[in-house]
Amino acid sequence: MIQFKKVAFHTFGCKLNFSETSTISRLFEDVGIAKVALDEHPDIFIVNTCSVTENADKRCKQLVRRVKRLNPDCFVVIIGCFAQLKPKEIAEMDGVDMVLGANEKFNIMEHLDEMEHTSSDEVHVSYDSIKKTKEFIPSFSLGDRTRSFLKIQDGCDYFCTFCTIPLARGKSRNASIKDTLSEAKKIAETSVKEVVLTGVNIGDFGQGGKENFYSLIKELDQVKGIDRFRISSIEPNLLTDEIIHFCLRDAEKIAPHFHIPLQSGNDEMLKAMRRKYDTQLYENRIHLIKSLRPDACIGVDVIVGFPGETDEFFNDTLNFLKRLDVSYLHVFTYSERANTTAKKMGDVVPMSKRKERSQILHLLSDRKKRAFYAKNKNTERKVLFENEDNNGMIYGFTENYVKIKIPYQENLANTIQSVSLTELDRDIIYKSELITTSKQNLN
Repeated sequence: MIQFKKVAFHTFGCKLNFSETSTISRLFEDVGIAKVALDEHPDIFIVNTCSVTENADKRCKQLVRRVKRLNPDCFVVIIGCFAQLKPKEIAEMDGVDMVLGANEKFNIMEHLDEMEHTSSDEVHVSYDSIKKTKEFIPSFSLGDRTRSFLKIQDGCDYFCTFCTIPLARGKSRNASIKDTLSEAKKIAETSVKEVVLTGVNIGDFGQGGKENFYSLIKELDQVKGIDRFRISSIEPNLLTDEIIHFCLRDAEKIAPHFHIPLQSGNDEMLKAMRRKYDTQLYENRIHLIKSLRPDACIGVDVIVGFPGETDEFFNDTLNFLKRLDVSYLHVFTYSERANTTAKKMGDVVPMSKRKERSQILHLLSDRKKRAFYAKNKNTERKVLFENEDNNGMIYGFTENYVKIKIPYQENLANTIQSVSLTELDRDIIYKSELITTSKQNLN
């Protein structure tokens, strides 16, 4: 292998990408290559890319230019979704030395070894048709003592009209429950307290077979050595009543926190996006969650400016979200993506209109979040504290995803404590009072 002594990483995008970057970084550490920060002049720099939005592509290009300015001799490798979708375009970027597609990124050591035995100065590019990507590669993140992102599923079979993920990651797939539990138990052997279940479409675990997401979380809830599991984004049509009841009534370790993509509050828009639910189903999910746990946190993804979104349709989304008892919004401004059905649609929404609508929903999100936080005032919660001393304060999150802070105490880092939420400041963070030490009864 090319003689590298130091490697640095940068990850764009989702929690799934972070879990995979961490797994790849351990391949380097296993052969004695030290993981360092970019400003420590690494010999090799690996960028794990996202391609959900146009900005992700642009940020990748900007980062490569920055790396080469800081360290002209650094060997730059591009992996991830952008690398699978546009390998030839990336190979033509100044400063890139290697491009690896979806299958090849986990074999990066073999590709580096291959380059050592060739004399070509050309960019090493290796990718295959995403249709051939059928293997599931387990991954989980380490490095943050507090939490780990556990990849339980990859790929997607849905082909929403705005999305490139199926083209970048392939068909929905996962390991068995037994193998997934084995990965969780590896995490349990570390100091990690919280595991975030991540993937592209995690509710599709099992793809309709005998094993499914419900049976998986029931088994994970029994894993010893992990205090808390948190579910990342899950599609509303796959968030069944039995999953909701289990998480909010029966589970001992699953946090009362759901992130449920909506994308639009207008049924005509949902059909155009090729989503697999309507607003009535979505509203039913929210009502069931809140009937079981009024203090449950609910996050929502929403897209503004999708082709054909009239003022009337946008107002349907706005009014739908106003009446829903949700906690915060993740607002995405629609951007045209190559090889998607949406790009071929007419009735394009002007960018100025997209930005205006985005601002309106960001303001609504702020109000929703503050209202949700206000409902938590004067309650007692379990908080997992982070590791950092941040200007004399230590931060953490409650089981229902309320951010809190108290004066820094070193012994609190990476522990779960009971706190009283006392004062809400203007940054929507609770100033709290410590009560007792506890690691049980998270719900």
